[in-house]
Amino acid sequence: MANIFLQGIIDDINLSNLPYNWNSFDLKSFSRNKSLWVFQQKAVENALKLLWKYYEDLRDFQIGEELSASDERKKKLFKWYVDNGLENNLDLRLDKRSRKIFNLLTDYYISEEGKIPYWNYINRMCFWMATGSGKTLVIIKLMQILKQLMIRGEIPEYDILFLTHRDDLIEQFKRMVDEVNYANVEKIELRELKEYPEVKRQMSLFGMPIFYYRSDNIGEEQKEKIIDFRNYDNDGKWYIFLDEAHKGDKEDSKRQHIYSILSRNGFLFNFSATFTDPRDIIT
Repeated sequence: MANIFLQGIIDDINLSNLPYNWNSFDLKSFSRNKSLWVFQQKAVENALKLLWKYYEDLRDFQIGEELSASDERKKKLFKWYVDNGLENNLDLRLDKRSRKIFNLLTDYYISEEGKIPYWNYINRMCFWMATGSGKTLVIIKLMQILKQLMIRGEIPEYDILFLTHRDDLIEQFKRMVDEVNYANVEKIELRELKEYPEVKRQMSLFGMPIFYYRSDNIGEEQKEKIIDFRNYDNDGKWYIFLDEAHKGDKEDSKRQHIYSILSRNGFLFNFSATFTDPRDIIT
């Protein structure tokens, strides 16, 4: 069983010592009737510290940089883990007997000796939060901060996508966004992922929107509700938020790879009360 690793090494970073663009956020306020509890604020603080490490300390983000900078950052982040004592071998071994997954992965990653090095998947952070602990508040607060970091030129200006496995959780997310919009001048515009091509062709009313979709409706074919992820890939330039998105049917294992592929040049934020994959637990 893997041990929680990232939280231990991120504690050595003091948020108050970071540059103004990174430590000047209000981590408590949410809406007129809600504020983040201390443990929720701590989750957001830890996220900010890792994003600073990734986008500034390891390799300072520059507007207009090549996509190859993403691989360089991931390799440096992995080295930082190893330098701090990570010993687990988390390389992903390829199995040619699982032809569909083998073909999917080798389309997007370069294999080495029959496996994909773990550094390809390290641009993620996982939030182990119990059911009912207010994951949605943390998710929306982080989305707001990401948008501000983009405006400040600290991170790439990539699209944000929220994925969860039930319609009622999507509706809960929408209600929380409505609360935030009611209390703030800067609005969050939500758009269904199927609208992505249309939205990208038009100027958004409020600026860059946030997309959402059912995680179990993302696959490798285009139907009425099921969408082919390749039509929305955008070179893997996504910030993806998963809310219990690992729950589903037998296709779930493949979808986990799809989420990583979509965010391969961005970042993956994974929220759950029941992590089991060692690559999630480590982070």
